[in-house]
Amino acid sequence: MKPRSLSFLLAGLLLAGGVHASAAEHVHASHAWIRVLPGNLPAGAYVTLSNDGGKAVALSGADSATYGDVMLHQSSSEGGMSRMMMVDSLSVPAHGSAVLAPAGYHLMLMKPTRPVKPGDLVRLILKFTDGSTLPTDFLARPANAVDAGEDQAVPATDMKSMDHAAMPQVGH
Repeated sequence: MKPRSLSFLLAGLLLAGGVHASAAEHVHASHAWIRVLPGNLPAGAYVTLSNDGGKAVALSGADSATYGDVMLHQSSSEGGMSRMMMVDSLSVPAHGSAVLAPAGYHLMLMKPTRPVKPGDLVRLILKFTDGSTLPTDFLARPANAVDAGEDQAVPATDMKSMDHAAMPQVGH
């Protein structure tokens, strides 16, 4: 068989077999940052995820060599009380974006394997429900930071009243 014919045959088999691009191939991360809190308090990781694909995708969590536990959480406020609960996934709409930001969806980073200080870059492996992953570097920022810093602004919200360590974890 000629090489050109073989190429067409392989392409046809791939199309017929229903090979699809993974979620991570269509998602781009920007404004990735971590709020580093003092002592052993959990850190929060925030990022904007943009999906240029034609189908919604779902972030299901993350892994990190720098943190022993990484969980996807959603913060909310109801009746003056701040709440936080673990969630299974966060949808990133087709041709749209999802923002992980203070007082909303975020990645909770616990059990650091090394000290993390402002200015450090921390690699998180973002995980999607289809099993694909997106390695992303997050810039560590100080406890009083409200966004990713100059040239990387994300929506700022007030987290002063939120104590992650004292909040119950509801659901999963």
